[in-house]
Amino acid sequence: MSQKVESGNEGDVPQSSLSSAGRADLHTHTTHSDGAHSPYDLIQRVHRARLEVLSITDHDNVGALDEAIEWGKGLGIEVISGLELSVSLGEKDVHVLAYFFDHRNQDLLDYLTFFRRERLKRAERIVQKLNKINVPLKLEAVLEQAGVGSVGRPHIANALLDGGYIATYHEAFERFIGTGGPAFEKKYQLNPVDAFRLVTNAGGLSFLAHPGKHMTELELSQLIKSGLDGIEVVHPAHDDKLKAYYRGVVNQYFLLESGGSDFHGGKKNDDHTLGMFTVPMHVVETMRSRLFS
Repeated sequence: MSQKVESGNEGDVPQSSLSSAGRADLHTHTTHSDGAHSPYDLIQRVHRARLEVLSITDHDNVGALDEAIEWGKGLGIEVISGLELSVSLGEKDVHVLAYFFDHRNQDLLDYLTFFRRERLKRAERIVQKLNKINVPLKLEAVLEQAGVGSVGRPHIANALLDGGYIATYHEAFERFIGTGGPAFEKKYQLNPVDAFRLVTNAGGLSFLAHPGKHMTELELSQLIKSGLDGIEVVHPAHDDKLKAYYRGVVNQYFLLESGGSDFHGGKKNDDHTLGMFTVPMHVVETMRSRLFS
C-alpha cells in the first residue's frame, strides 16, 4: 500500500470530535464486485461523509476487506466484514448480507471461489445470447470492466454502454439482460438454509437485503425459520412506510436490524447517497452483542 491516507478536506470534522452516537453504513460495494471505487477511494469518501463504521458487502468477494480495514484504521473508521450472497426462494432471487464473519474462513473462501467461477460462466452465456441477437459484445470487454471483481450483469451493462450499444446504463437491463430479457441468464444460487449455515459456520450473521415491496409474509416466515438473523430496514428503496413495516417484523420475531446506502458509485449514479442512508451505532453494537455476549 503505497498510497498516503488523506486526512480529508480542509474543514472536515476530525473523527475524534464526531458525535459519540456515530453513524454506520452497512451496505457498500467496491471494484472487487460491481462498485466503481477501490477500497481506498471508498474509505476516503466514507471519511468525508463523517461515518464511523463501514461494511463492504461485495458480491461473492471478500478481497477488499484486508485493505479497507487498514485504510480505515488510519482515519478512525471501523470496517466490519461484509458480503452479499444470492439465494433462491422458490423462483425468487433473494440477496443475503453477511456480517462479522471470519473473512479468512476456508470453507467460505472455497465457496466464493466456486461462485465466482459460476458467475464467469453466466457472463459467457449472456454474451453468447447477445451475439445471437446481433449485439456483437465481446467477453473481453466485460472482463475488462470487472477487473479484479466478481463479474456480474453491471459489468455487462457498462461494457454495452461503453461499446455504444445502448444509450444509458439502465437500458441494458430494460432491453437485454434484465429478468425476462432476451439475454437474461439465471445465476447459480444457494438455498437459504445452506447460505445461513455457511455464514454461521464462519462466525457471522445473515440479514435479508433490501426486501422492498415484493416480499410476502409467507416468504419472510420461511426465511426466518431457515435461520435468518435480521433484516436490512434502512435502504434507498425503502420509504418510511416500508421501514416501519420491516422494523415491526424485526421486533415481532426478535431479529436484528441493519441498513445502508447500497453504494456502488459510477454509472449507477448513486455517488450522492453515501452518508444519506445510515444506522446509528447502537444498531451495530446490538449486532455485535448478539454474537459476542
